Order: sequence, then C-alpha cells, then structure tokens
Amino acid sequence: MEHRWNHLTAPELRALAERDAVVLLPVGSTEQHGEHLPTGVDDFLAAEVCLRAAAMAPVPVVVAPSVWCGLAEHHMAFGGTLTLSLPTLHALLRDLCRSVLRAGFGRVLIVNGHGGNVTALNALVNELTAELGAPLAVTSYFTAGKAVIERTLQTQDQLMHACEGETSMALAAFPGLVRAEKVPAAVGPTISLQSEDSAPVHRSIPFERIAPTGTAGDARTASAAKGERLLDGCARALADLLAGIWER
Repeated sequence: MEHRWNHLTAPELRALAERDAVVLLPVGSTEQHGEHLPTGVDDFLAAEVCLRAAAMAPVPVVVAPSVWCGLAEHHMAFGGTLTLSLPTLHALLRDLCRSVLRAGFGRVLIVNGHGGNVTALNALVNELTAELGAPLAVTSYFTAGKAVIERTLQTQDQLMHACEGETSMALAAFPGLVRAEKVPAAVGPTISLQSEDSAPVHRSIPFERIAPTGTAGDARTASAAKGERLLDGCARALADLLAGIWER
C-alpha cells in the first residue's frame, strides 16, 4: 500500500481522509554531519522512520512530504547548513498543517528527526493547536524509540550527532551516501540531545565549540545491521503510539 502523500492522487487522499487516517509530518534539518555523512541525514531518517511506521500502524496513515529545513543556527559555522528562524518555522508548519486539515484530515503528528528542533516543536504544537483548533501532536522518532536505541548501540545510549546511531541508520537506509573512508576518524565528544539534557541552565553554544570536527559520539562501531534494528524499532514504537495519542 502506498502511504506517501505526494505519490497518491487527490481522490485517494480524500478517501483516506474519510477513513480518519493519521497524517505523519516528518520534520528534519539540512546541516553538517561531520565528514562522513550527508547534510540531509536528519531529514532522510525522519522520513524513513515515518514510512516504516505507516506500514506497521494499526490505523490508516499518510506520510506527508518532509520538512527538510529546521533550526540549525548552531551548525552554521561549519558550512553546508541551511537554517530557518523560529517565526519562519512556525509559519511554515502552520500553513502545512492548515493545508492537511483543509484536505479533510483531522489528526496530524509531527515527527521530528533533529535534536535542535525539539524544544521549539514542543512549544509550537501548543501554539498551532490553539491557532488551528485541531488536535496536533509532536514526537521525535528517537524519543519514541528510546528503548531500542539504548538496547542496540554499544558506545552510547541515545542519539548524538553523526554518531554510531545515525551512521548505522544511514548505512542501512542510504549506504551510498556514507563516505566510508571517513568513518574511522568520525569520533567526537559525548553530548546530550536537548530532549535529554539535564543541565540546570540552557545556553546557546555553537556546535563547533562542543565538537570541532562536527561529530559527537563514536561512529566507528556503526553497522547496517544495527541501523536496521534502529529503524524498525523506532518505526514500531511510533506505530504503536498512533492508536492512543488522541484518546485522552
């Protein structure tokens, strides 16, 4: 069954709306990922997890085209990065979600794939729910799949940046885009994503001061087999959420 919004016809989408299908809206980023991964990693992985989740879900699901640009100001010094301002992201999501609702759908789950979007998306969903009068929701695929990530990875218990986890999933989903010859040098400091950071004070710190090579974590133990387990596990966790999100 086809789940991709832009591969379906308008009549097919109307029929799915009549079945109260859930729309997944992947939101990623286009930003530097060290020397071994392409800049589109966060975008590609969010979309990949959504497509796998749609095939597993107990309810009808449509996967919207991904939002490939997010909040990535902290990566700008490396080059190769595209970023939005917070008001632009707000306006973009408002118009996309409004379009989905006007197409007849009633349930939208934003699925984030970039650590730098986490805090903003949590706040924006509150704003958008009020503005659009619809039950919107947000998760990050790496939050939904936290348990499988912790079980699968050897050198870390959560995703970092261009790390064992992201490199493994890239090797599984788009191996031709991984610069394999650069992986042996892809090692950086241990960090926490914004959703997991327990620091008592938040400061905006450019990523080059945290990880001068652009990599956080250790990609040397990455493998396609781990990547498959991560992608399928995160997709299963996301699919399992869909039936219950709007019950309360």
